Amino acid sequence: MTSVLYDAPGPKAKARNWIYSGIFVVLFGLVLWWALSLMGEKGQLDADKWSPFVTDSQVWTTYLIPGLTETLKAGALSMVIALPLGALLGIGRLSDHAWVRGPVGAWVEFFRAIPVLMLMLFGSALYAPQFLDVPSEIRPFYAVVTGLVLYNSAVIAEIVRAGVLSLPRGQTDAAKAIGMRKGQTMVYVLIPQAVTAMLPALVSQLVVILKDTALGGALLGLAELLSMNRLISANYSNTIATLVVIALIYIVVNFALTTFASWLERWLRKSKRGTGAFVAADVAEVDAGGAAGVGEAP
Repeated sequence: MTSVLYDAPGPKAKARNWIYSGIFVVLFGLVLWWALSLMGEKGQLDADKWSPFVTDSQVWTTYLIPGLTETLKAGALSMVIALPLGALLGIGRLSDHAWVRGPVGAWVEFFRAIPVLMLMLFGSALYAPQFLDVPSEIRPFYAVVTGLVLYNSAVIAEIVRAGVLSLPRGQTDAAKAIGMRKGQTMVYVLIPQAVTAMLPALVSQLVVILKDTALGGALLGLAELLSMNRLISANYSNTIATLVVIALIYIVVNFALTTFASWLERWLRKSKRGTGAFVAADVAEVDAGGAAGVGEAP
């Protein structure tokens, strides 16, 4: 069967793909075996390197769990602020008014072009004693959240704008035909349908927010999960084992986030919010209430 995007592989192509896959698996196995052998020669696979994570609860209660908590706090606060701010900026970029569209576009392009680490450093300088004078113990947290919000809200704004623009033009034309104003069209017609299209990109950006908290631990002294590697390694001399465990924790947390997002996307697609019934129902409510009847001017 032929798709619009590609031709389905035939028998020879399928056989060739299986061969390529087999070669890749073999090469990956050899590289993994070589890495494990090298680690074994250096003593990195010894039981005493890994046993603290099983036998010593202090590793978790003193280092890993507090570090994970700080990571989740910084990431969650950044998400809560960046998501609505990014949505407003994205809608602002779609405005018909140049005095709104221009400044919002400049804001988005400016902060999207600056590395998030630089924004965190600027935030740290902003909260220094000579400016806002934020207490030193919470200054890294504020700086990390500020940098993450400024950068990711600009990226989310572009995701929102692209999601709305991806909808067929007929959606907007139909809303105008029944007398809906631009704001009503955006709220009742475009945004509900664009959410499901935007969700995969939004989830990817939320995962980036969570991972980028590690930058604050590396350079600003935030006591997040990755920064605990230094403390654990200093006490147990097991740098590689600690990094592996921390990496697994990141994988579990991000996998849980993406799993929830996948469930949410399926739920949205099945619910009336992902269908024309949702739009029709809301339009009927608007008309019944006399807010924007067919005969009214938008």
